[in-house]
Amino acid sequence: MATNPTKYLIKNAAILGRERADLLIADGIIAAVGQELSAVDASVIDASALVALPGMVDLHTHLREPGREDAETVETGTRAAALGGFTAVHAMANSNPVADTAGVVEQVFSMGRQSGWVDVRPVGAVTVGLAGQQLAELGAMADSRARVRVFSDDGICVSDPVLMRRALEYVKAFDGVIAQHAQEPRLTVGAQMNEGKVSAVLGLAGWPAVAEESIIARDVLLADHVGSRLHVCHVSTAGSVEIIRWAKSRGIKVTAEVTPHHLLLTDELVRSYDPVFKVNPPLRTDADVQALRAALADGTIDVVGTDHAPHPDESKDCEWAQAAMGMTGLETALSVVQQTMIETGAMDWAAFAKVTSHTPALIGQLADQGRPLEEGEPANIILVDPAARWTVNPAQQATKGNNSPFRGRELPGVVKATFFHGHPTVLDGKLNTPRRSVQEPSIG
Repeated sequence: MATNPTKYLIKNAAILGRERADLLIADGIIAAVGQELSAVDASVIDASALVALPGMVDLHTHLREPGREDAETVETGTRAAALGGFTAVHAMANSNPVADTAGVVEQVFSMGRQSGWVDVRPVGAVTVGLAGQQLAELGAMADSRARVRVFSDDGICVSDPVLMRRALEYVKAFDGVIAQHAQEPRLTVGAQMNEGKVSAVLGLAGWPAVAEESIIARDVLLADHVGSRLHVCHVSTAGSVEIIRWAKSRGIKVTAEVTPHHLLLTDELVRSYDPVFKVNPPLRTDADVQALRAALADGTIDVVGTDHAPHPDESKDCEWAQAAMGMTGLETALSVVQQTMIETGAMDWAAFAKVTSHTPALIGQLADQGRPLEEGEPANIILVDPAARWTVNPAQQATKGNNSPFRGRELPGVVKATFFHGHPTVLDGKLNTPRRSVQEPSIG
């Protein structure tokens, strides 16, 4: 049936899980949406059992390149992203060298274009070398070819309040956003896991919730004082939710993300001493998990961000105290959110699209991502089989990282197709081909 590689007819898909319709994709856009559509020379995809959603956008991905190609590369990370249903990712700055100059962010941006699996938007460092001493070249990165709009020292908190204030003031000039890793370092020296009953039983140094909450409280007040945008990375405690809810009620320009693993996993898993469950911020209690789910459902938490953090085997296959912190997440995110939010009745597929696509695209200012599935819009689309189930096997995934906390788990939902600007990077659940001619980023 396939004769024209630029034209695809998706038949009878449930748009956002609701009404069924056909979608015609031609020359990178959605050319038509309706019933009983037909098109000459189009490849036809039967989507009768599938849900059509806008391509997912991740505000928090660690692609590791340049410098840590043993853990991940732009190529392997974006392959994983496409398989997971993403059409855009934001690459965090903690590479080697750090993405703290226009030159490095342009390098990452160029590698993303060359790979062609998803849009890659570099995140610029807030401080030089992530050292927390002086501001990085924020303006130069914003004006570069990469058009950076999100800045973060993720992995390290910008703990100096004066420096944080200056960063918020600086990015306000071009409507940038500071994405804070909320962790008061003096409260977490030597911390190994969440501070609570389990840490007391195991004898591991505890990581108190207040270490996160105190930084969020400080930073929302700074953002209010400056009138700038703050984004809180990987929120993990019920107390953090309440602070963010208060800040939003005051009209403060704050957004927040939650990871899939913090929506499902708890610190009880640390009893196994399996380093795959070691992560920053740590897995918290079931009460925290329930508060995070409720906050995502009611809009207090705006988006899901994977915090995809691959590591080489030797960094995880060791004793707990020596193991690196972090988990992979690009290829399991959709399934975990389906299990925790959709199958529990907390949200529907339209709400899923808002927190995984529309809102993250707005925060990152990606004008051609997160768009509605309507005629004339860019064809960044995924087709999901919500009834399918699969068992997570890291050895079969595209990411280099084997450190999935979901290994061996059966999860719902399979991404059957990913269309990136009209090109199918994934078909029938498998990688197809990359899209080599990627447009320059469009800033919204």
